[in-house]
Amino acid sequence: MSRSRKPVHLAVYDTFADWETGYATAYLARAGYEIRTVGPSGEPVTSLGGLRVQPAHALDAVRPSGSSLLILPGADLWDTSDDLAPFARKAREFLDAGVPVAAICGATAGLAREGLLDDRRHTGAVSFYLAATGYGGGERYVDADAVTDGGLITAGPTEPVAFAREILRLLGVYEGEVLDAWYRLFHDSDPQAYAVLEKAAGR
Repeated sequence: MSRSRKPVHLAVYDTFADWETGYATAYLARAGYEIRTVGPSGEPVTSLGGLRVQPAHALDAVRPSGSSLLILPGADLWDTSDDLAPFARKAREFLDAGVPVAAICGATAGLAREGLLDDRRHTGAVSFYLAATGYGGGERYVDADAVTDGGLITAGPTEPVAFAREILRLLGVYEGEVLDAWYRLFHDSDPQAYAVLEKAAGR
């Protein structure tokens, strides 16, 4: 990892949707970013897919100044309890400090409850899912696969590739034709896109 490149922090908590962030973290790691997991505490958590993860850091120890990005995956707990509210508050801390946040699936509802979507363009599973939180940002909901507004990325649960695309764009990992080819390869299985990526990699 480049000494000037700060790590990316991936939130992990019980019932987190382990498939939603894999494209993003894999290609961020390939680009030289260290991926550090962040849990509610230092205790292990278990994903929806049954993966047991030992967080590298407890949430309280993470500071925006030491991070390039905070990624918040979906989880059943976003909708069934207030247990994950501290992660939404941490997202506010990041955004207030000018450090980006990326939220997918149920994490978008957590941000809505925290008021972080009231003044930003955003998306999610469906508009009425976020409306059920009682938030004030309904007019800024966008029916799109993923949306970036300043330092905030949002996506619905069926769009892990688009979610990763926006993250890779925001952090400058890929851009232009190469970013488009990356998306077409993993979203559409486009063989011509593979050729573009191979050429860009000098192979």
